[in-house]
Amino acid sequence: MATALLVSDLPALRAELRTNLEGPELDIEEAETGPEAVARVREGGIDLVISDMQVGSMGGMAITLELRNEESYGAAESVPVLLLLDRRADVFLARRGGADGFLVKPLDPRRLRTAVAALLADETYEDDAWRPATVRVGTPE
Repeated sequence: MATALLVSDLPALRAELRTNLEGPELDIEEAETGPEAVARVREGGIDLVISDMQVGSMGGMAITLELRNEESYGAAESVPVLLLLDRRADVFLARRGGADGFLVKPLDPRRLRTAVAALLADETYEDDAWRPATVRVGTPE
C-alpha cells in the first residue's frame, strides 16, 4: 500500500482529495503547512506528496524546492510531488520547481486519480487543461 501526503491549509480541499483518493491501495496522511509536510517527508514512508500551490507561508513551489534540495545532497529520499495549481501561469512554476506532475483546478476526480497513478508508477503527469483549445477555421479539404 502506498501513502500519499495531502498538503493544504484548506480543510475542504484536503477532504475533497481524501474522498477521491483514499482506498485499499492508497493510505492518506495530511499536513496543514509546508514545514509540517517537509518534516513528515523527512521521517520517511511517504510515497507521494500532493500539495496545493497556495499553502500559507510555504506553498507548493517552496515545498517542492525544499524537497528537491534535500534530495540533491542525500538528506531525504526522492518523493514525487503533484502540485494543484490555481492558474495556468503556475504551470511554469511547477515545471521550474521540479514537480513531477500538476493539475489545474477545478479538480476532476478522474484526472486526479490518473495523475496519482502515474506518479506512483514513477511517471510524470501534466494536466492538459492548461493548454488553450485548438481553433480550426473552415473545413478540411
